[in-house]
Amino acid sequence: MPDFDKDLVVDLLNRILEQELAGVVRYTHYSFLVFGYNRIPIVSWLRDQATESLAHAHQAGEMITHLGKYPSLAIGPLLDSHKHDIGMILRESLEAEAAALELYKQLMASVEGRSVMLEEYARQMIYAEELHAGEVDKMLRKTGDLAAFALEDPS
Repeated sequence: MPDFDKDLVVDLLNRILEQELAGVVRYTHYSFLVFGYNRIPIVSWLRDQATESLAHAHQAGEMITHLGKYPSLAIGPLLDSHKHDIGMILRESLEAEAAALELYKQLMASVEGRSVMLEEYARQMIYAEELHAGEVDKMLRKTGDLAAFALEDPS
């Protein structure tokens, strides 16, 4: 018997699965909407992110079935401002990455000290999401800016 709330952990893993599947769709969709001189490297980067999201979805699904439960068939929320300049795409990406990171942190808090496998999985995913968010942050900065990019507060 696991020493954690299995239902809560499976719920979090399913939400992670859904969020990562949404990332596959979102990054693929964004890759169709890039135009201009820098199109090729940006499209390549976006498609790499879609591939990474799919790998993360696979991992979440495997964790769910490892726990003897059924993986969700749903897809998480798809942000789309219908403004498709690169800056907006990156800002939406940063928002989605923050949501995924929060889910992984909740998972970590639920299993820390209770399951080495799930704790290490959560830790690796937190590392990957923080690294990815840092890269997006750097892409949003103006040339020469060292300070981190700050999302504008809509309120």
